[in-house]
Amino acid sequence: MKIGIVNDSPLAVASLRKIIEQTPGLEVMWTASDGEEAVAKCLAQRPDLLLMDLIMPRLDGVGATRRIMRDTPCPILIVTGSVSGNVALVFEAMGAGAIDVVTTPAFSDPDMANQLVNKIRAVSSLSEPAVSFELPKISDPRNDDPPCVVIGSSAGGPAALAEIFSRLPRDFAGAIVVAQHVDERFSKELAEWLAGTSKLPVKLAEAGDSLTAGQIYISDGGRHLVFSTPRMLDYRSTPLLNYQPSVDVLFDSARKHATHELLGILLTGMGRDGSQGLKRLRDAGHRTIAQDEASSAIYGMPRAAAMIGAAAEILPLAKISSRIVAWTQAQRSAP
Repeated sequence: MKIGIVNDSPLAVASLRKIIEQTPGLEVMWTASDGEEAVAKCLAQRPDLLLMDLIMPRLDGVGATRRIMRDTPCPILIVTGSVSGNVALVFEAMGAGAIDVVTTPAFSDPDMANQLVNKIRAVSSLSEPAVSFELPKISDPRNDDPPCVVIGSSAGGPAALAEIFSRLPRDFAGAIVVAQHVDERFSKELAEWLAGTSKLPVKLAEAGDSLTAGQIYISDGGRHLVFSTPRMLDYRSTPLLNYQPSVDVLFDSARKHATHELLGILLTGMGRDGSQGLKRLRDAGHRTIAQDEASSAIYGMPRAAAMIGAAAEILPLAKISSRIVAWTQAQRSAP
């Protein structure tokens, strides 16, 4: 894998270069000291992966990510010295198409170096085949179960989710469960950031949470968010995948426990996670939507869904929230 390093700190560049050069299968293609230089170098030599800093002169990591994803799309991993101090920028970059974020490793910290290498390998695994996660179905029908929307997203997802949530009304009658690819160390920050965009309450899902109308549940990273009953959430550590939570795992568990119709939505993201799960939802009679190419930061996951006929509708991002509201109202009025 050929990697580009974009960072204005010589110490950070040296540390990243050392880690990459000591890892079999990885090599440094080039380095850039700011976003403008990175944009130019991507046009000349597009790498397999970019390690992108956030705070840089001339053009920062958010602006560089936006331009690179527009002109020469390639996987981008945000590598920054202070994630907690730049939460808004982190999720803005992810909204522009960056896949994930990791703290800049130091020379003398092998654990941080391993975290970076594992993250690089996880990014490269996003094109692996989707999985089916089999759970025993438990019949537990309840007339007061809220209409349930299950959403999967990856690169570009935070901004897409924020736009959808910002358009939902305060009296929204459904429950929303989201599997978003994000590092487990930043899941809480993602939920808090999304809460600031929404009229509805947004929380990090916890094992044992019971679905409540008008509540949005965001997956914790590092584990699979699943349904353990038609209205209760839980976490699973299997199947062991490089990216957890898996959208396919969430969709499959929702389908197996559903006692009412579900609405499954697959948003922007790299790879194919969620496409097979969305197809199985549609085949089981549930309503399904995929984001369209024009409004997707990365048209990978929705494209994979469209190619296999998994989506009953392919919609621009701006129309998805109104479709969610209309579907939820129809479910509430159904006998």
